[in-house]
This record gives sequence, structure tokens and C-alpha cells, in this order.
Amino acid sequence: MEQRAPGSDGSIGKGSAGKGAMGGSTGKGCIADRAQADRAEAEGPASKKSTAPGLAGSTAAAGTAPATPAARRAGLLLVLVLGGLTALPPLSMDMYLPALPEVTDMLRAPAATVQLTLTACLAGMAAGQLVVGPMSDKWGRRRPLLIGMVLYVLATAVCAFAPTVGLLIAFRLLQGLAGAAGIVIARAVVRDLYDGVEMARFFSTLMLVSGAAPIAAPLIGGQILRITDWRGVFHVLTAVGLLLTFVVWRFLDETLPPGRRHTGGIGEALRTMRGLLADRVFAGYTLAGGLAFAVLFAYISASPFVIQEIYGASPQTFSLLFGINSVGLVVVGQINGKLLVGRVSLDKVLGIGLTVMLCGALALLVMTSGVFGDPGLVPVSAGLFVLMSSMGLVMPNTNAQALMRAPHAAGSASALLGTSSFLIGAVASPLVGIAGEGTAVPMALVQVCCALGALGCFLLLCRPWSRSEAAR
Repeated sequence: MEQRAPGSDGSIGKGSAGKGAMGGSTGKGCIADRAQADRAEAEGPASKKSTAPGLAGSTAAAGTAPATPAARRAGLLLVLVLGGLTALPPLSMDMYLPALPEVTDMLRAPAATVQLTLTACLAGMAAGQLVVGPMSDKWGRRRPLLIGMVLYVLATAVCAFAPTVGLLIAFRLLQGLAGAAGIVIARAVVRDLYDGVEMARFFSTLMLVSGAAPIAAPLIGGQILRITDWRGVFHVLTAVGLLLTFVVWRFLDETLPPGRRHTGGIGEALRTMRGLLADRVFAGYTLAGGLAFAVLFAYISASPFVIQEIYGASPQTFSLLFGINSVGLVVVGQINGKLLVGRVSLDKVLGIGLTVMLCGALALLVMTSGVFGDPGLVPVSAGLFVLMSSMGLVMPNTNAQALMRAPHAAGSASALLGTSSFLIGAVASPLVGIAGEGTAVPMALVQVCCALGALGCFLLLCRPWSRSEAAR
């Protein structure tokens, strides 16, 4: 089956969804093959024998030879590099959470003011993607990414020595703005190198790395606080940023050839984004992904209170359940990438994931509303597990399907995907506590509304059945 994606001239062109751009394998040689093909298309026949961008600037191998051990190692390195970039912003947010009470005491600031350090970082991540995405379409992926990483390291280092909460808020904002480069450019690099089912499969593989960050970050932050104060968290983040900057500089070559870059300024970037949003199918996948991400945000915001305060679990039990749910998300993501993608159409898998998500949210709403009495911790935890695990089918496939609509502007498309997710999630999160501390119904109701909205956007805007018939 073929997917239809907008070409660089704004028209709808064809891109293969049944065969990945990498010939069904990942690795150094395969990455170089795809990059060389892109360069040959953009720059002409003279480039066919040149060294192709890829990991460590390898020379492209001819044909579609099977992946060698070296190729597999290079593919693993790409997963680790891009996974590290997408995991850095969650680490920046979640490692810092256990330190909030200590920051309040040491900087002698109200708790509400210290909470703004989280808001500033989140706002920076949302806004930064809108800036960095179009920049990467104009100047390539490597330069904006390295600039963003250097700024991230500097901003994080200043946070470690901030003498006042005002300065900490300001540089947390800059930290979020700079850290956004990793999120948006990592997705754009995947779009540069992969297509169709191979892109969905790679996004699923990335979840092995980026999905572990929310699990590990609070635990790491808590251990850091056992041996030092809150400033030590930022020292560790600075070191992580330096390491990632070196790895990007050393191993991640340019993936967007000059012939495929945009040459205009802000006006062209805005026109490109407007054109993407005017594409009904792209907008459908973007909204579906953003609303699904809001389900995740609602869970993260409310689950500590719901699990511990309403259902009486200990902090250790909550941490265990949080970890189990995160593992479920990662495992289902691997099932998606290893077993389903390539055998079942991406739209069908996405539709199943959104349906399961809605069913899990409805089950939670029924349980938390007390229709059948007090359900207890185990059934509620089971509902949350189903809800979170379904993300493993939803997130990789919404990203892949949306980015397939924008081969000509992967950076801008990635920016819209990321920013919409953060903004919708930020709006949904405060609503989970709107009815006070005695009920979990608001959390479940927000999740039902967002899951229903995600499924509705997928069906009404993406209209997968009509595109499947057209492909035949």
C-alpha cells in the first residue's frame, strides 16, 4: 500500500509505506545509502561517489547489502544518540522534581514561585521547537543542534550557581529553549534517513531509550540529593549535556543535503508551517498525537495524588507502579516496531492503539466514579497500565504518519508536532485537580475527552479508509 505525502512544491506525491528507505535494515552503511541517494537527487550525478553523511561520515556501500556487524553497531549508535537527545528534556524536568522543597528553603522563595522554574522550562521546550525546527530546514540539522546543545550546557551550568530564584527561572527558560533542539532535530533526522514503515519502526526503537528517561530521572535525582544539594542535579545535567554535545559533534553527521534546504527567511518558515497545518491529514495526525500526549500528561500530573492519597499506596508502591506502566509503554512500542509494523498498516495499528486508549480511559472513568463501588488500587492500576501501554502503538505511528506528509520540511513538521503536544498537554494537566483532592474522576474525565478527541481527529481528518481505497 502506498502513502501519499506532500511534495516540496505543495502538491501531493507518493512515498512508499511498504518498503523503508533503508532497505529493511538499519546501520552505518544503510544510513549512508539513504543519505547518498538524497544527495544524488539534490546535487546531481557527481555526488554519487562521494562520501555520504551518516554516522562517522562513512562511505556509502553500494546496493542493498545485508547489515554487517559494523552496520548494526552504527545503527545502535544512532538509536543511542537520537534517544539521548529526546531523553534530555525529560531528564531536565524530572531529575529536578525531588529537589523542589530544598530549592524553596535554600533560596527562601515561596513554593508557587519555585514551581515557575518547572513552568519556564516547559514553556521553553514548547517555544524552542517552533524556532529550531525551521532553522534546521534552512541551515541543516547539525549546526542548529550543536548551537542548541552548547546553549543548553551554558544555561544548565548557570542554573547550578543561580543565587536567586528569579535568575533560576530565567535560565530554566533558556535551558528549555535550548534543549528543544534535541527533540525537534532528532525527529527531523529520523525523517531524513527513513521512510514509511522503517520510520515507524525506528521511532518504536527510540522508545527503548527515551521511554526510560521518565522512569530513571526521579530516581537519579533522589540519589543525587543523598550526596549533595539541589545544585548537584544541575551539575550532573551539565555533564550529561557536555557528553551529548561531544557525541553529536563526533558521530552525527549532516543528514539534510544543501539542495534540499530552504533558502527563505521567517516569512517562508511561517508559510511552510501554515501550509502544513492546512494539510488536513497532517493536522489530523498532529492533533491525534497531541491529544494522546495530553492523556499521558494528565496521568503524570495526577497519578502521584490518585495512587497515594486516594488509594493509599506508599511512595515505594507508587514508584513501582509508575515503573511498570512505563515498561508497558516501552514493551508495546517494541511489539509495534518488531512485529506489527510492516505486517499491518500503520493506520490500522494506530486506530487499534487509539481505541484501546479510549477503552482504558472509559474503564477508569467508570471505576473512579464509584458506579460499582470502591474498586481499590489493583483495578485502577490495571486501567492505568492499559492506558499507558497503548501509547506504544499511538506515539510512534502518529509521528511517522505526520512526518511522511512533510518530506520537504521535516524540521518545521517536527516542530509543530512537538509544540502542539506540549501545549495541549499543558492545558490538560491543570484540569485533573479541578474538583479537589477527594476524587480521581477529573483525571479520568480529562483522559476520556482527550482520547475521544484523538480518535475523532484520526477518523474525521485523516480518513484512513479513503486513502487506503485511493492507494489501491
